[in-house]
Formats: sequence, structure tokens, C-alpha cells
Amino acid sequence: MERNTLNNARIVIFLGITLVTIGIMLLSSNYFNEKADYAYSYMNNLLLEAKNEEIYEMDEEVDNLDESTSSFQEETPEEVKEEPKPYVDPYLNYYIGYIEIPKINLSKGFTKLGSPYNTVNKNVEVVKGSSYPDQEKGNFILAAHSGTSYLAYFKNLYKLSLGDVAYIKYNGKQYTYKIVNIYEQQKTGKIAIYRDTNKTCLTLVTCTKDVKDKQTIYILELDNVANI
Repeated sequence: MERNTLNNARIVIFLGITLVTIGIMLLSSNYFNEKADYAYSYMNNLLLEAKNEEIYEMDEEVDNLDESTSSFQEETPEEVKEEPKPYVDPYLNYYIGYIEIPKINLSKGFTKLGSPYNTVNKNVEVVKGSSYPDQEKGNFILAAHSGTSYLAYFKNLYKLSLGDVAYIKYNGKQYTYKIVNIYEQQKTGKIAIYRDTNKTCLTLVTCTKDVKDKQTIYILELDNVANI
């Protein structure tokens, strides 16, 4: 009887110890699982934070690139300037010669008498009754506008003085003339030319600067002829 009671007590103690051990193990397991979960969550948060920080830094770089690109686009671009096309005189093919006066930077062609382009409203006009430069003792008379329009080819004649030089290029030769007289006349529709008829001459006619009812006449005498 006593033996049975002792055995029963031992069984009860064993079962108790076993249950306590299992309980401790279960509790320990929950603890470690919680710790493991916490550790995992903590590391995961750190990784997420690090990842977000990288993205943020990358966003800053992208933003900066966008800003610099935007800044570049917002800058006023340099205007693309087209090279000006060289001026082509529409009457170039009709010229038979040129008048050049270096002192006033004049170089302009003239057409032949009878040409529809031989008019002061288009060119330097060869005045009717003129003789061409190659005629001995002749008088080659040219007229053109003064003033400020693009047709004012003789606008700077007023700057010329006695002794100044003008050139006529005609028919393969260059004729050099010097100014020997300058005078004014009232505008009457006619030109009175005072020259030495024993000399080969060039006469230039234009409106007098700043005087509406007068014209100025420049008489030039031939000084030299050269081949060109």
C-alpha cells in the first residue's frame, strides 16, 4: 500500500516537472519568437529607412538635374543671326561703266543713253546730250539725287573740293578727272555748264544740300587715262 502511494507520488511529481518544463519551454519559445520578430522588424525598418534615404538622395540629384535643365531651357537662347545676303544690284547687267570717287566712298554704275534704267529714279543718270568719256573734248554729264533716300547716290558730293579726284571706268579704260570748278544754279529745268571746251570734261549735277530750289554743278577736267 505504501509502495503504491509512493509510486503515485513520484508519477505526479514527474508529470508536474514535465509540465513545468514544457511550460518554461513554451514561454521561452514565445519570448525568443517575440525577440526575433522585434529584431526582424527593427532591421527591416533600418533597411527601409536606408532605402528611402537613397531614393531621396537620388530624387535630389534628379531634381537638381531638372533644375539645371530647366534653367538652361529658361535662359534666353542666343538669337541665331542669319548671315546677310550680299547685295546684288538689279541693274548690274545693264551697266556700261562706273563712277568712283574715293573721298566719299562712291562707286556706282551707269547705263547707256536710251536705256530704260538710265534715270535718276533708278541709277546715276547719263544726261541726254552727253558725250562718252572716250570722246576728245567731250563732256560726260552725270546726274543723281542727293538727300537721304537709298537713291541719293550723290548725297555726299557737297564734301568735295577743288582738286579732288573722280574716276570713270568705261570700255576697258580708267579716266581720271580733277575738280576745277563748283557753282550753284537755280532750278529751272535746265543746266548751264561753264567749262573749257578745249578740255575733255566730266560734269556732275545734283541738288544743293539743304537748299530746295538750287542745284550744284561740279566741273572736272580729264587728267589721265589708263588701261584697266
